[in-house]
Amino acid sequence: MRIRTVTCGVAAVAMMSLPLLSGQALAAEPGTVRQAAPAARVLTYDASGAAEFRSAVDRGAAIWNESVDAVELRPAASGQRANIRVLADNGWPRAVPSGLGSGTVYIGRQAVNQGYHTVRISAHELGHILGLPDRKPGPCSSLMSGSSAGTGCTNAYPDAAERAEVEGNFAGSRTEAPATAPLAAALRD
Repeated sequence: MRIRTVTCGVAAVAMMSLPLLSGQALAAEPGTVRQAAPAARVLTYDASGAAEFRSAVDRGAAIWNESVDAVELRPAASGQRANIRVLADNGWPRAVPSGLGSGTVYIGRQAVNQGYHTVRISAHELGHILGLPDRKPGPCSSLMSGSSAGTGCTNAYPDAAERAEVEGNFAGSRTEAPATAPLAAALRD
């Protein structure tokens, strides 16, 4: 009689555990496992030639990293050929894309001397490398309005339409980008 009582007790515990076990089994079935989001396309940049604007370039890259998921801008490792070169010069800021995600950015001192915000300049010119055109004239809320927003504009963040355009430009290309190719025509701010 004692064996039957123990056996019935074990059976009762097993029956009460069945819903828990079946719930776990359902969660493990194929199609119910959540897939991880694809990794962002990594683009490297070399700001060693950006002189006094290096921190502004790093901040501009960080702003893009905060704003979009499809692409990530990272400083190039020592000895690595970067997708994007950033240089300081005495002219007007400009980007010379050599393909989507590659090219040269010039942080021109002329605009800085006129009072334009260095982080906005950096984020704007990186926007060209990410495939965005100038949108002039435009409000300060549009990063790609560039200089038409005036020297008082310090907004360095892309608006919703600009973010969506970059996401679309890099959708489906979530891998390392090739190193820079020969330079193409310049986009002047």
